[in-house]
Amino acid sequence: MCKPDFSSDDALFASMRGTLFSAVIGDIMDLMGFQDQFFPPQVQPLRDEMVVVGRAMPVLEADDAGGEGPDRQADSLNRPFGLMLRALDDLRAHEVYVCSGASPDYAVWGELMSTAARNRGAVGAVVNGYSRDTRGILALGFPTFSWGRYAQDQRPRGKVVDFRCRLRVGGLSLDPGDIVFGDIDGVCVIPRAIEEEVVRRSFEKALSEKRVFEAIKGGMGAVEAWDTYGIM
Repeated sequence: MCKPDFSSDDALFASMRGTLFSAVIGDIMDLMGFQDQFFPPQVQPLRDEMVVVGRAMPVLEADDAGGEGPDRQADSLNRPFGLMLRALDDLRAHEVYVCSGASPDYAVWGELMSTAARNRGAVGAVVNGYSRDTRGILALGFPTFSWGRYAQDQRPRGKVVDFRCRLRVGGLSLDPGDIVFGDIDGVCVIPRAIEEEVVRRSFEKALSEKRVFEAIKGGMGAVEAWDTYGIM
């Protein structure tokens, strides 16, 4: 497909999945002055061919070894996993569960969560930490991006304290509804306010890069390719 389809999220995400990749989207946002739009490089797909594209449902997790009450001051801390179960049930079609805030001492995503998310119409999970139940997630084919595999459970170690909230991950700021795009090279975030321009320009650059590839494949030198196309 040569042009993005903005008629609906379903059409848009299908067109992006078929044409774009994280590097070209990141390059366009760099040129537009948005230069902190990637999750840390540790966040990688559980399987190389996994791609995720959807709208962010941000989830804030925090380390918490204080138990489950009933004497916690915040009622949500008296519940197993804090607000995690509510966050899962609040997922909507085309959304991505995006979690950050915890230390990397336990897994914050697993097979049962993947199943619950998929049942709500969610299209993937991106966690700034570890995932577990890897065989089960791979069998489901649910796009999951994490630091890797680690079985230690979150229940006695951390809780979800908020969701549909703004997240900050290093220099990246993520709001509910921003577009999340992830592939083998990483996960980037397109702010909602600039999504149409970013997607249009990314499609144009992806098409141009194909032309450059064919030119270099045919023997064109790097300097000539840059002078001709302005892409490398």
